[in-house]
Amino acid sequence: MKFPIPQTLKHIASILNCDYVGDDEFPVLGMNEIHVVTSGDIVFVDHPKYYDKALNSAATVVLINKKVDCPEGKALLISKDPFRDFNVLTIYFKPFVSSSVSIDPTASIGEGTQIQPNVFIGPNVQIGKNCLIHANVTIVSDAVLGDNVVIGSGTVLGGDAFYYKNRPEGYDQLLSGGRVVIESDVHIGTGCTIDRGVTGDTTIGAGSKLDNQIQVGHDTVIGKKCLIASQTGIAGCCVIEDEVTIWGQVGTNSGITIGKKAIILGQTGVTKSVEGGKTYFGTPIQESRGKLKEMAALRQLPDLLQKLKEK
Repeated sequence: MKFPIPQTLKHIASILNCDYVGDDEFPVLGMNEIHVVTSGDIVFVDHPKYYDKALNSAATVVLINKKVDCPEGKALLISKDPFRDFNVLTIYFKPFVSSSVSIDPTASIGEGTQIQPNVFIGPNVQIGKNCLIHANVTIVSDAVLGDNVVIGSGTVLGGDAFYYKNRPEGYDQLLSGGRVVIESDVHIGTGCTIDRGVTGDTTIGAGSKLDNQIQVGHDTVIGKKCLIASQTGIAGCCVIEDEVTIWGQVGTNSGITIGKKAIILGQTGVTKSVEGGKTYFGTPIQESRGKLKEMAALRQLPDLLQKLKEK
């Protein structure tokens, strides 16, 4: 998430009421999670296990809960609770904007696009040309849709990320200030839920087709011309490369990559990243040919045991 205008380290520290290490005028351009940070961004870290990763990341400002040596060319924000203060910045730079109408006046809708009854389109949503948005769709703020997109009834684009920190008093949610980006010629079926990024984008590439009742987690990137069947659940921060086929009732771990032109057969649990150009099945996931041979061998096991008893 980039800020509307560049900020300074001193100003960010004043928002958080925290100490900092670095020049007062050190430029701060945005804020992002560790896997999507770029130069000028703030990244937060609150566990020693991840200090080095954050300090050595592309981020140039590190929101951290301990004063450590500051890498050259970077700055630190010293916070008692970086998770909480990251939320403070999200609220400050991306405040919730209520809308009392079904289509917010700040939304942009392209020529030839049809909007059916009971659709909610939030602030700053951009919809391209010749799209079809079926009844009862919700499109949360800042989403971007290309041309010739079809969204099925009851689908929600831009729900909050499922991202919590476990505190003694209960779970604390990391607030979502990112977007959903749907590229051109994408079809999304009925009853799907596509969560927006925490600070970046959840993206569905051009020409991809999603069946009904599919969940896509925050910050996941689905490539071009993918085909995904019903009741698939894709966790957050996954990368699904171009022309992947995923059949029904597949589930994934977070942060995995499925390579280009891979085929994932139904009811597979994608427990790890897999190469492209192959077919996979089972939980834990493996190439389908080997898994099917194992299943065939297991079916022969009772007969083999019976023969051993008869000897």
